[in-house]
Amino acid sequence: MTEPVTTQLEPMPADWRRALAVVAHPDDLEYGCSAAVAAWTDEGREVAYVLATRGEAGIDTLPPAECGPLREREQRASAAVVGVSEVEFLGHRDGVVEYGIALRRDIAAAIRRHRPELVITLNHRDTWGGVAWNTPDHVAVGRATLDAVADAGNRWIFPELTERGLEPWDGVRWVAVAGSSSPTHAVDATPGLERAVRSLLEHRTYLEVLTEEDPETYVRGFLTGYAEAAGERFGGRPAVTFEVFGR
Repeated sequence: MTEPVTTQLEPMPADWRRALAVVAHPDDLEYGCSAAVAAWTDEGREVAYVLATRGEAGIDTLPPAECGPLREREQRASAAVVGVSEVEFLGHRDGVVEYGIALRRDIAAAIRRHRPELVITLNHRDTWGGVAWNTPDHVAVGRATLDAVADAGNRWIFPELTERGLEPWDGVRWVAVAGSSSPTHAVDATPGLERAVRSLLEHRTYLEVLTEEDPETYVRGFLTGYAEAAGERFGGRPAVTFEVFGR
């Protein structure tokens, strides 16, 4: 039998200055692509985060009114580790985010505010590439982000945004989906991997209920393992992968 051919991943497009990452929850980006974000901000690129929820339903032992503000603080501290200072929360309810007009409008407004060339989101498909089922929040936000990119550039879809002073922005050139089971591109994780570890560790309250393992051991093992596995398709370099949709 012949060995299957492994398709090598392409380097991410580099011709951009501003990126906007749109995900559902605190820690989605830290599990997905913060090593890439650290490398990009080191290069002088601007990256902003928009989160649909505050992750307030994520810890069983904490009521949402306490959990939401705590996870928001941890997310802001986490973003700062990789050079991101702009972090916005859209205020949708954790666990019951609905794909629809309201979500598309909110994300389109964020795209118009930040005017990025690159938009990043998380896996929008039903599974993580096999039998591991994705969450409804991830699916809804990922799909709405893909759609909102076009919405942001069309003044007639959400004319109320223009009335609020948010002029159409049709300058998004790529949407990059982190955590995809069908990646096409990658970023060398080496320069940003240590900061990615520290960034995820800022979500300490969540990590402490997620695993009984030492948080740093767990985080380092998780992020390093994924980066090294991805590197098999990226010239042997640890990598963060993306499925890139061009426009």
